[in-house]
Amino acid sequence: QFLLEDSSCSALVYSPELAESMEQALAAALHQPTHSFSTQGGGGLRDLMDHASVDLVPAATAPEDDCFWLYSSGSTGNPKGVVHAHRDMICTSERYAVAASGLRQDDTVYSVSKLFHSYGLGNAMTFPLWAGATIVLSDRRVSPEMTFEIIEAFRPTVFYGVPTLYAQQLRALETQQPDLSSLRICISAGEALPGDVLRRWTERTGTLILDGLGSTEMLHIFITNTESDLKRGTSGRVVPGYEVRIVDEQGSSVPQGEMGIVHVKGESAAKFYWNNPQKTASTMLGEWLNTGDMYYQDEDGYFVNCGRGDDMMKVGALWWSPFEIEATLIEHHKVLEAAGGGRADDDELIKPEAFVVLNNAADAGEQTAADLREHCRQRLARFKYPRWFSFVEELPKTATGKIQRFRLRG
Repeated sequence: QFLLEDSSCSALVYSPELAESMEQALAAALHQPTHSFSTQGGGGLRDLMDHASVDLVPAATAPEDDCFWLYSSGSTGNPKGVVHAHRDMICTSERYAVAASGLRQDDTVYSVSKLFHSYGLGNAMTFPLWAGATIVLSDRRVSPEMTFEIIEAFRPTVFYGVPTLYAQQLRALETQQPDLSSLRICISAGEALPGDVLRRWTERTGTLILDGLGSTEMLHIFITNTESDLKRGTSGRVVPGYEVRIVDEQGSSVPQGEMGIVHVKGESAAKFYWNNPQKTASTMLGEWLNTGDMYYQDEDGYFVNCGRGDDMMKVGALWWSPFEIEATLIEHHKVLEAAGGGRADDDELIKPEAFVVLNNAADAGEQTAADLREHCRQRLARFKYPRWFSFVEELPKTATGKIQRFRLRG
């Protein structure tokens, strides 16, 4: 406990707010960097750069020393600073980029995800540098038309996208005919890729999309489909060099086919969250890392995404994932994007609802809602179909394209 002396009454009082702030300050002090520089004013970082020697003496480091921070995307709340070691980028570059996805020296890669995100950092920097490939970078705002222009101009062979963008590109391809013949493979992560999007993309472009599961905490993808081993509607199998288990809320492994939380173990795991010991303790479980993703392993050994644990809800005492509704709705020809949520009915019982972005906003109305409701009822268990539909212009997303479902609650 921390005590304050109140000068007005000469009494000692307890301040929980001060206790919390001092705990945070102490935690920060224990992790202060060795060097810090002002970005403004005399003697700051700019002055040091201008007068620095052109000869660089490498720092003496070890594989497990702290190397860089990345911030999580914020799909479930505030972003968290994730601290990675030197070896982590080597591990993901060799095990995923080269061994699993087949990146080659003669490839040219283009990633829509930017370098500040773990997906983009690997795609557009560490992977191609490790493989000796060519990198295409752009600071333009991402849109289907912009990606088509870059693909036609620079002829990449490997394209890294996200499910939302692939769906938007498919819509644009209904009226456009860009030359995408340079692509030999496409890759997706960030959200689960609906099987129908993969089917339509392959039919339209003749290329595969390799969907996978990764996280900022593991730096990149650790479960993936490959060119030689792909199952539509799944995230694939474990990348060699990693271990994955699916557990219940008590941390016990669940039988194959039963849904649970994904834990992963591998050399690219983050060391801790910056200045967040509580989250570190709940996520970094010794050698294992709790991803918070809900999955089950099907009869063929492929991992099937059920959504984030934070997004899971119970309807009629049965677990329900928003992704099931989203994947079903996107199969309808009127739907561009969809997000599932939960709403309390008149009896205060939670029932599914859907937020939908239509291909044509003019279609919004009761008839379209009825059509979509019937579409879901024919394809989903009775308790899972949406009771309400809200037609919106866009869905709330992170800077990396993930849907922020927590912003839709309520």
